[in-house]
Amino acid sequence: MTHPQSPPLALYVHWPFCVSKCPYCDFNSHVRDSVDQAAWRDALLADLAYEAQALPGRRLGSIFFGGGTPSLMPPETVAAVIEAATTHWSAEADIEITLEANPSSVEAARFADIAHAGVNRVSLGLQALDDSALAFLGRAHDVTEGLAALDTAQAAFARVSFDLIYARPGQTLAAWEGELARALTFGTEHLSLYQLTIEPGTRFATEAAAGRIVIPDGDSAADLFEATRAITAAAGLPAYEISNHARLGAESRHNLVYWRYRDYAGVGPGAHGRRGGLATARHKKPENWIGAVVRNGHGAQIEEPLAPNARATEALLMGLRLREGVDLGRIARLGETTPTALIDQTAAARLEQQGLIARNGDHLGVTEAGMLLLDAILPLIVRG
Repeated sequence: MTHPQSPPLALYVHWPFCVSKCPYCDFNSHVRDSVDQAAWRDALLADLAYEAQALPGRRLGSIFFGGGTPSLMPPETVAAVIEAATTHWSAEADIEITLEANPSSVEAARFADIAHAGVNRVSLGLQALDDSALAFLGRAHDVTEGLAALDTAQAAFARVSFDLIYARPGQTLAAWEGELARALTFGTEHLSLYQLTIEPGTRFATEAAAGRIVIPDGDSAADLFEATRAITAAAGLPAYEISNHARLGAESRHNLVYWRYRDYAGVGPGAHGRRGGLATARHKKPENWIGAVVRNGHGAQIEEPLAPNARATEALLMGLRLREGVDLGRIARLGETTPTALIDQTAAARLEQQGLIARNGDHLGVTEAGMLLLDAILPLIVRG
């Protein structure tokens, strides 16, 4: 069965292994002495085949290798997954295939092989352009090594993005403006710029609780956020999502599938997916996931129908992160309700009067002024 009118499908592939665990990271990443590469390749291919069987006849618009540190994957495993995915589904002519990479010289040495495997976009975890900040963040590379890896990436891949973390302890507005201005000189088409947040269960959470880490307060963080948006917009890479900035047409097509609340398949440990009205999730711990694949032929732990109101709530919470906003008519159809019933009309009227959201018929978006207050706005207007 084919779905000619369905939007392209996205595939997320999770590689859970890292050389070391960063102190701010709450992702599903693990350090292991050794990995049975052949067994992992076979398991990923089996998990992928299961998802393809559940989503027949779809066009594939993007593949994203995330982690963990997927640049530690053997290039032949990357190639095998791409080949299998584009065999199970028909690939869009301009399919976007992204791989997350650490900017170490060891990993940069594999970039040509990874590009040869079919990856055409890389997302590089630079995180900072300051050696003391990189040490604080627990990164294994320094600025010189990171920028050398960026050069290698730009030579190997058609499209390159990199991440920076700001609002670090003691970081002044002037220092961040200088760092961001330098970042914009490297000519990449996409930047992911995240404020440092203290996530429960991380080493930084322990340090913060003991008072050994103090991140900028609300007003300082707001100044940093506003400067980030102004500087990137002036440089031609405006924010299209709360933390993501790109030249027009260079947005992450894969991530737009999440934010626009379209179908995506997730394979590998802990990977999530949305399959029509089903929410899927894989076993999280690597050993549990691969054990499940051996037993069952797939690593799925959860395949549950989502209630219509839950789908609508998810679609609103994701879509309002985007500058483009949301179509309340489409979301109301997902939620089997009406556009007016989706949101708190009294709160929405007040926020619109304050210039924090904008409505035009069934279109709703958060304004530039509202993006600073997004975390406060969403619970006021979204009826969960």
